[in-house]
Amino acid sequence: MDVGVIAVNKAGRSQRKMDKQAWVVYLVWCSDGSLYCGITNNLKNRVAAHNAGKGAKYTRSRRPVHLLSVSSEMTKSDALKLEHRVKHVPAAKKANELEKGVDTMTIAGYGELLMIQKDLQILAKKLEEMSLTVESCERRYQSIRHVRLEETNDTV
Repeated sequence: MDVGVIAVNKAGRSQRKMDKQAWVVYLVWCSDGSLYCGITNNLKNRVAAHNAGKGAKYTRSRRPVHLLSVSSEMTKSDALKLEHRVKHVPAAKKANELEKGVDTMTIAGYGELLMIQKDLQILAKKLEEMSLTVESCERRYQSIRHVRLEETNDTV
């Protein structure tokens, strides 16, 4: 990825000027099943750094990491804003939030995340049904108990 041109700063040292659209937000799947979101202007090197234990502190003990999703290129400011947004949503929605923020390309593993998300939705629906069943059973129990108490009071 060509991200800029070499320029000379005031002190006469060469300095790499960054293109305004050279940053991406990425999501990696860690070996413990957790997700890590970050920004970079060199995706290949950044993922390699994570896997070498030289990336973020969070991923050092969770290697290897696998690239899950990447945003399209944007300014560093926009990348930081999107990263912040992605980091503040539940894990099951992170890839969706990344996709919602910008056009993204899907990377291997994204399908797994969608399947997990669907499974979670099914489980949530079943849990709600079970909760309604428990409430119904509790009402029946209270009703039967009330009737038996009345029968006991009538016989005394």
